[in-house]
Amino acid sequence: MKMREQTRSARVRARPGVLLLVAGVVVLAVNMRAAITSLPPLFPELEAALHVSASSLALLAAIPVLCFGVFSGAGAPLSRRFGEERVLGAALVLLAVGLLLRSLSPTALLFPGTVVAGAAIALLNVLLPSLVKRRVPEQAGIVIGLYLLMLSVGAIVASLLAVPVFTAAGGGLIAGSAAVRISLGLWAGPALLAAVLWLPQLRFRTLPERSTPIAAGRDRAASQAGALAMGRRALAWQVTLFLGLQSLIYYATLSWFPTMFRERGVSAAHAGDLLALMNLGNAVTALLIPMLAQRAADQRRLVVLAMVATAAGLVGAFFGPPGLSYWFTVLLGLGQGATLGLGIFYTMARAPDPVTAASLSAFAQGIGYLIASAGPLAIGFLHDVTGNWTVPGLVLLAVSIATVVLGWLAGRARTVPATVVRSG
Repeated sequence: MKMREQTRSARVRARPGVLLLVAGVVVLAVNMRAAITSLPPLFPELEAALHVSASSLALLAAIPVLCFGVFSGAGAPLSRRFGEERVLGAALVLLAVGLLLRSLSPTALLFPGTVVAGAAIALLNVLLPSLVKRRVPEQAGIVIGLYLLMLSVGAIVASLLAVPVFTAAGGGLIAGSAAVRISLGLWAGPALLAAVLWLPQLRFRTLPERSTPIAAGRDRAASQAGALAMGRRALAWQVTLFLGLQSLIYYATLSWFPTMFRERGVSAAHAGDLLALMNLGNAVTALLIPMLAQRAADQRRLVVLAMVATAAGLVGAFFGPPGLSYWFTVLLGLGQGATLGLGIFYTMARAPDPVTAASLSAFAQGIGYLIASAGPLAIGFLHDVTGNWTVPGLVLLAVSIATVVLGWLAGRARTVPATVVRSG
């Protein structure tokens, strides 16, 4: 009886700490997409104000995704040295600094500031789900679901506010004008607020080794060796390419849909609304599909359904009547959210143990985001060369076909071999 009372008392004491952690996860997640989705609705204005070419805008759209691939590998060694909570707090400050830099000098620091912000988001991408699994393992499913939801909320709000804020600030088309500066640095404030709300977590120092079943030194070796070993596994490549190609489609449409809709006669504010609708569809299925995937024997049918919705949404958005853009954009968002949920699920389900899952996730995210960064670049280049959206639309449809094939292969009920480190 005394043991039960002690356990109940410990749970009561732990609740405020759990609530603070969940609140911190929420504010972190909101900031992880807002800085990216707030700019595409304003690409025409930024092109005119900053006197940059369409190819430069394509590079600007690709930089965050490229940073996800390049800097995601830094998360594990930094967290081993300083602890996950402290690295996440520093990443929030770094995000705010990057956004402020490009706001202070739009002409000189636009690209360096975006690189700094992209590197910060890469660390948040990698470490936040890991921290949740280690700190609140019993509630990890709920908290990660909330994390994915708030990712989409941040993307939706930023898409909706971009044009109204730019207009309210004067809508200036001069580099350095208030409207340009505010649009480029708007989300530095929420990032700093999130850093303040994250301060209570800095008293913790969660290290990756603490939740693994093997000793710290061997765990580090297992993680490094396992990530390299994934390159020799066909299944690991199937998961990686599926994750990379579905992300390519998402970031290509995220970057260029507002411009495409505006060229077809849609107003700037309406184009931002359409981007928000796409992310709303993402939020719905990103939460639902992992639960369905967990209950299925394999995920091949789910992949087909998700990619049919994605392809139908692409066809309607690129080639359908503008009056039906709302419906096609929502359909596309539902398909994209489903493929994202499946991609994340695959990194866990295709591994037999947590250590191998970490290796597969590192391999898939590192290479997958590098692949995805080609999307904004390629679509922007093709539009610049052809002067229309027909070829970019056909290219994304071809990518969709490749994605469903890879998703079908990755959706089979198989696992990669476990990460093994030999002693001695």
